[in-house]
Amino acid sequence: MKKHKLLIGGEWVDPQSGDWFESVNPFTAAPWALIPRGSKPDIDRAVAAARTAFYRSDWRGLTATARGAMLRRLADLIAAEAGRLSEIESTDNGKLIAEMRSQLNYIPQWFNYFGGLADKIEGRVIPIDKPGVFNFTREEPLGVIAAITPWNSPLMLAAWKLAPALAAGNTVVWKPSEFSSVSALVFGELFESAGFPPGVVNIVTGYGSEVGEPLITHPHVAKVAFTGGDKTGEHVYQLAAKGIKKITLELGGKSANIVFDDANLDDAVKGVVSGIFAATGQTCIAGSRALIQRSIHDQFIDRLLDLAKTARMGNPLDASTQVGPVTTRPQYEKVLDYIRIAKDEGAECRLGGAPATRPECGTGWFVEPTIFAGVKPEMRIAQEEVFGPVLSVIPFDDEDEAVRIANDTIYGLAAGVWTTSIRRALSMSERLEAGTVWINTYRAVSYMSPFGGYKRSGIGRENGMEAIREYLQTKSVWIDIAGNVPNPFVMR
Repeated sequence: MKKHKLLIGGEWVDPQSGDWFESVNPFTAAPWALIPRGSKPDIDRAVAAARTAFYRSDWRGLTATARGAMLRRLADLIAAEAGRLSEIESTDNGKLIAEMRSQLNYIPQWFNYFGGLADKIEGRVIPIDKPGVFNFTREEPLGVIAAITPWNSPLMLAAWKLAPALAAGNTVVWKPSEFSSVSALVFGELFESAGFPPGVVNIVTGYGSEVGEPLITHPHVAKVAFTGGDKTGEHVYQLAAKGIKKITLELGGKSANIVFDDANLDDAVKGVVSGIFAATGQTCIAGSRALIQRSIHDQFIDRLLDLAKTARMGNPLDASTQVGPVTTRPQYEKVLDYIRIAKDEGAECRLGGAPATRPECGTGWFVEPTIFAGVKPEMRIAQEEVFGPVLSVIPFDDEDEAVRIANDTIYGLAAGVWTTSIRRALSMSERLEAGTVWINTYRAVSYMSPFGGYKRSGIGRENGMEAIREYLQTKSVWIDIAGNVPNPFVMR
């Protein structure tokens, strides 16, 4: 197994603890790499390196145009390494190689887009109401950014943070998930090749309590950008609040995929399957609740079962595989616990509902694609995030009931609506409490469109022009041009 190192101050170094831990391939349930077990001294070194780099002239002194060009060079390097990185990522977290290749081929666009925005950050001149004074604003970087990323789409979700943070002129300490750190460490090799000065991007791996918490609470970290579950997000928020730090949280969801009786049913069935079984349901935007209008409910379930039964499970590195393993052993056990809870609550299991024991699943952590019917909105299976291939089907009568059920959760990350009515599409997009609403599609994201949640699904926005402002602060500058200092004891 390859023994990886930390990236601190432009150098690959051993952890201060001298300890490593195993990264496990979820398809084989066997270790395949050794990850540095970072600790507070490593965080202290990384933050110090990032802070030094933030003030050094080879980064701070760059024009915004030069900074953008550096990001675009990084984009070219990512594109050249997309094949290698996608195989590493698929091996490390069990996501389908087809999806990882798609993501890695798309990730360069984040660095191209935000590289292009780097020199479009502008202040403004304010026609101030006080005579003899000139007032304008500057948009300036925050400083050291803590980027904490999850195990389900490690590099894509890192790009959502790194690209705008670097474009705005910040420096970064990146803490990837302990369950999927290999791709991050290999990705880190590209920064030096792209010309980034030492310390602009640092990578420290390890466990949340040993690396994440010291990073969040470090006094020289200006902002925390975190993607993960809402309970961990709550803890991150509390820790960051103690230091009055800026924060972006992209958290969980219990998204409703709503199908009306006027929808194209073939497309809607595909959309519901895509929403929950793609990525093995391990995505924050999973459409884990299918709300089906009662008049087509039984017909829709029959079609849904027919398609879901054809899902091919197996090795995620096989391009023909459609459903891979659950990424971690604890998550695998959690998914099976929720299946038991749903059965105990009286939900009707129409498909799956057990570990997958097919020969093609080998020794990995596989759960059969699972569909529950007869689900009531108040059941735990309809309220809590499972983060696995488990779908709850809930009937509704009309738009009002669909909206009421869809909005009746603590989450508000995404929603899908399937209808041929423009009136209904626009009305539902307004009434649904979700940061993203898809109409007649699902799981579409872009570097150009803002992404984030309502309620416990998060704070702030990633992607689009909104994202770069999350990494900037506004300074107001006042200049006296009258040459006449007024009464110093009176506010001007």
